[in-house]
Amino acid sequence: MRLLVDHSHVGRMVTGIERLTIELFSGDALAPLHLEPINGGSTFRMIACQQLGLPGRLAADRRAIIICPGFPPSIPLAMLGGARVVPYVHDCFLITRPQDLNWRARLYMAPAFRYAVAHLPWLIANTETTANELRRFCRPDADISVCRPHIRDVFKLGGLPPRTSPEPCGRFELTALSTVEPRKNLIAAARIVEVLRTVHGFDAHLTIIGRIGWGGEAERLADLPGVTLSGYLEEDDVRAVLGRSHALISTSFDEGLGLPLLEAQHAGLPIIAPDAPVFREVLAGSGLHINPTAPADAAAAIVGWLAASGACSRAANAGRSNITRWNALADADKSQLIERFGRMG
Repeated sequence: MRLLVDHSHVGRMVTGIERLTIELFSGDALAPLHLEPINGGSTFRMIACQQLGLPGRLAADRRAIIICPGFPPSIPLAMLGGARVVPYVHDCFLITRPQDLNWRARLYMAPAFRYAVAHLPWLIANTETTANELRRFCRPDADISVCRPHIRDVFKLGGLPPRTSPEPCGRFELTALSTVEPRKNLIAAARIVEVLRTVHGFDAHLTIIGRIGWGGEAERLADLPGVTLSGYLEEDDVRAVLGRSHALISTSFDEGLGLPLLEAQHAGLPIIAPDAPVFREVLAGSGLHINPTAPADAAAAIVGWLAASGACSRAANAGRSNITRWNALADADKSQLIERFGRMG
């Protein structure tokens, strides 16, 4: 058996999907198995690799198995490969939220994802929530495994000083780690900040760390009071922003994992996220769940949560315990995946 891994999307800005691809499916990640990354480069080379290069490798080598942990397998690859093509699925929004897709995703990614999910016999999901959602769209006899990623302290947050609650009517710093695009629903976070400013009297600010995407979200956010779009930042700059934050917030409509929520728990940072299945799975009671569609209620809940005596210390302890819990599950998933690929060889 030869394990090939589609790395054609890796090489530009390293965001969540690229980082998980590198950490889960390259180098020594699945030792003692040997994985061979298939690289792309430019957008043209990425598309050529996915549409022609990978199908060609699969046709030429009957021992080859191709893992696709970034973009969904191309339709030619999925048609040709069958059991020898294994997607790693980060979320299902290419099917479930077409209103949030840009034209490239609608024309290129969504049809391929829908075809692959409906026809391939083995899929790997990043969470139980994603696995459960996949079962709505896959073939009845499909096998869905879960392989949760091990959460490293990629931003070196462990040495940051302990958090303190915001002082009444003082500075209140919230941070979101997110691409600025419609599915992330960052407008809801901005509305919560507005309530914190106008109703609760805080000098509240929202810093959004992440590349500017599509849908006009950046333009809608740019002029709102208390909102800063920092764009994509390197690791040291992310650490600096999180170091002065009181909490990390997500108001996303849909996620398959919510990787930044877990990564920020290495800093002992209080986490605020929607009350939805994936966030309950990921946080396991270690954060505050809100309803982003009700900004007044969400703001009141945040103030009450962080104002309680010892709130930040409890959030930090709960977050670090949650990282330990999650990583134990991730290590067990990895062992099972290695064993399964080993049996296929």
